[in-house]
Amino acid sequence: FLGVWQTGEAGRRIALQHPDLRREFWNLLPDLKEEDISGSCFAIQDYKAHPDLGGDGALARLRERLNKQGLRLLLDYVPNHVVLDHPWVEEYPEFFIQGTEENLSREPQNYCRVQTPQGSRILAYGRDSYFPGWTDTLQLNYGNSLLQEAMIGELAKISELGDGVACESATLLLPEVFLETWGISMESFWPKAIRKIREQDSGFLFLAEGNGDFGWILQQQGFDYTYDKKLYNLLRAQRARPIREYLRADTTFQSRSAHFLENHDQPRAAETFPPRVHRAAAILTFLIPGLRFFHQGQFAGWKKKLPVQLCRWPAEPIDEEMLGFYYLLVDRLRERLVGEGQWQLLECVPAWEGNWTWDCFVAFTWEGTDGRRLLVVVNYAPHQSQCYVRLSFRDLGGGVFQLKDKMGSATYDRNGESLTTRGLYLDMPEWGTHVFEMSRIG
Repeated sequence: FLGVWQTGEAGRRIALQHPDLRREFWNLLPDLKEEDISGSCFAIQDYKAHPDLGGDGALARLRERLNKQGLRLLLDYVPNHVVLDHPWVEEYPEFFIQGTEENLSREPQNYCRVQTPQGSRILAYGRDSYFPGWTDTLQLNYGNSLLQEAMIGELAKISELGDGVACESATLLLPEVFLETWGISMESFWPKAIRKIREQDSGFLFLAEGNGDFGWILQQQGFDYTYDKKLYNLLRAQRARPIREYLRADTTFQSRSAHFLENHDQPRAAETFPPRVHRAAAILTFLIPGLRFFHQGQFAGWKKKLPVQLCRWPAEPIDEEMLGFYYLLVDRLRERLVGEGQWQLLECVPAWEGNWTWDCFVAFTWEGTDGRRLLVVVNYAPHQSQCYVRLSFRDLGGGVFQLKDKMGSATYDRNGESLTTRGLYLDMPEWGTHVFEMSRIG
């Protein structure tokens, strides 16, 4: 759940006054009211549930109901920065990155002047080195060991209220990234913080938002899962070969990656991908090993991205066809075979000499210890394509097998000997998909 924490008036004031944000709000909500603007949920004043949502008591009751349904509650943790009117600004100004008059003069988008009991100070806005500062936040200084201990204390507060955390911009706290951004050395934070929390709750789950190729590093530092932005970018590029090459990565890394087609930072999947591409991308995203991340409104095909400064959704119709597709997909995910079985990427070869469209396929299998098998094939291309898929199963000879598409109506009977020697021949339309349940019938 994103946006449950207490935010300050300073963050809301900036959201109310920012002209570009106001235009975005009006375009999304023509009947916009002042109370619709809550301020950014990433500009946190305190890790206590917001009183408008019922406070910590309501959050505890919600968590109890979720746990009874076999669900765990993950809450947001924003370790890089805090809101402008955070109590630490007056109590511990040394917790923040300090600037100079020259910094303020040359980079007003990255620095601001604040008043503290100790006098006027110039502090840095929270930021990623690739973007201007977030002007409703202040940057925490992880070169300060006392600040690190204080942030572990904030994390401990969250661990009392939820079953895990999604750590926003986790890569910004890697020592090499922090040094490159601020020129300040820091002790490694994540292994120490994760170890401390797990001393109290060994099952507490850590999910990291990772930029670039830092997912593996964060996993090595103790995170259970890391956001897989790379796969998302490859799917948007709409080329099959780079996707296949990426899926050849270590299966441990894949199984600890959180795969998604949209989230609060990305545009809506239904707006980004045309319907057929959307369905093909979803098959590839959510039927490979790993954590599956679905965003509110994704199943319904919503297209309007909500700014994190708003607390009211615009009304949108439900795309019944997309909703039906996702219900079928979730049914596949409920099966123990997907996730608990053995996953393997398959080789696709030309259907005949000079047939280049074989390169447009991505195919893989799940095989269970009970003999159940699932074969997933996607023609990830804007044209009809053909190939032979070489199956990895060793016991196909001498039998007849039925392939029944669990996401469609197709059913095929194939001779096992032919499947073993040549493979499965496929001729599929643009963005075509099959999720075959494979069973012996003779």
